[in-house]
Amino acid sequence: MNDKHYDFIAVGLGPFNLGLACLTAPLQKVDAIFLEQNSEFDWHPGLMLDGVHLQTPFLSDLVTMADPTNPYSFLSYMKETGRLYQFYIRENFFILRKEYNLYCQWASKKLNSIRFNVKVTNIVYNEQSKLYSLTTINSISGESKVFKAKKLVLGTGPTPHIPVNTSLDSKSVIHSKDYIQNIDYISNQGSVTLIGSGQSAAEIFYDLLNRSKRKSISINWITRSNRFFPLEYTKLTLELTSPDYLNFFFNLEQNARNSLNINSRPLYKGINATLINEIYDALYEKSLDGGNNIQILSDSTLQNVIKLKKTTNTEKLRITFKHNIQDASYELDTDFVIFATGFQYQVPPYLSGLSSRIRWNDEGLFNSYQHYAIDLEGTDIFVQNAEFNTHGFITPDLGMGCYRNSIILSKILGYSPYPIEESIAFQTFGVPNLRNNIVNSSRSHHQQPEHL
Repeated sequence: MNDKHYDFIAVGLGPFNLGLACLTAPLQKVDAIFLEQNSEFDWHPGLMLDGVHLQTPFLSDLVTMADPTNPYSFLSYMKETGRLYQFYIRENFFILRKEYNLYCQWASKKLNSIRFNVKVTNIVYNEQSKLYSLTTINSISGESKVFKAKKLVLGTGPTPHIPVNTSLDSKSVIHSKDYIQNIDYISNQGSVTLIGSGQSAAEIFYDLLNRSKRKSISINWITRSNRFFPLEYTKLTLELTSPDYLNFFFNLEQNARNSLNINSRPLYKGINATLINEIYDALYEKSLDGGNNIQILSDSTLQNVIKLKKTTNTEKLRITFKHNIQDASYELDTDFVIFATGFQYQVPPYLSGLSSRIRWNDEGLFNSYQHYAIDLEGTDIFVQNAEFNTHGFITPDLGMGCYRNSIILSKILGYSPYPIEESIAFQTFGVPNLRNNIVNSSRSHHQQPEHL
């Protein structure tokens, strides 16, 4: 009988759980493993376009914001691979997305706590042993194995979101995550329709625009938003990615949180301003050659996608939209559709056996504690990038990954192996605590305020 059990097991290996693995590695007497169903770390491979970069500085790597001396930092990677001086001369804080992926792969190969090709199929809790049992299957050998742990960290991540039912038997509909793998096929289409207006959508549109110079492609770029807005990146706005704002946001009523999440879209769903300008310049240049095969539409909500009967060897799709302001519908026909409509978290099937141990809200979402635990007692099950409704738009932010991991480790271990910042912002987000003033009551009721 195997009585081996771990202090914690992490499921899924995106950047956040990989960062947790890197921060755990130097800690003695901490026994943890990280289970990943894929054969290697590979972050959004379908979006690795040439020239695209992260929207956060390199300091938002796997470890630096928690432990600048950690051997798995981005600068350690650059030094070990002989590229540190080149990076220094380049003088750019925003590293290429390909480079970030290579860095994460480098770190994942150095860690002996990661188990690739291991898919978790079920998790149960044993009340007697106080342990979680994870049933797994090896995707190569087919071998089934059970791992046991005192605590869990769930980092399986969000799944591609498509806003309407498009269960078409069609190779002409993809999510943006699969763009690179299909680029040769897409480039041979007569018309392509891109739906969505975030950073990934803009990167794909720009790539298609450049490809259309070499081969004529009609491109439709359509968004539900009322404009193609830039990512807000001024310094006081960046203070919203802080422990201060997180504390303020978490302690609001859920209706207020929901409202803030909607209004905060330019803070995390916008397009890099430089890219917007590059797109405009490319459109301007294309117009000199009579570039009338580009159509950009906003304020349009997707209604339906249907497959038309084949009239030739090619397949046509008809898409219906409703213009939000004019309250009118319109249709367009296209050869190919790309949904750049982001990702949404879905509760993984392996959690069905733990449902009664998890805190849920009325909408069936995790009702996370501020310290990222979702079990009823707030001690055992932690989540990565699955607490948008309780923690707000900074949930997927790479720059806050180390902060969250520092907190999770402190709750799992009972002490804080890495310092946790409580306040870093110059501004106050809620009602101020005017410690040195007594508001209003300091004035007599008959005293009139001065007019400034």
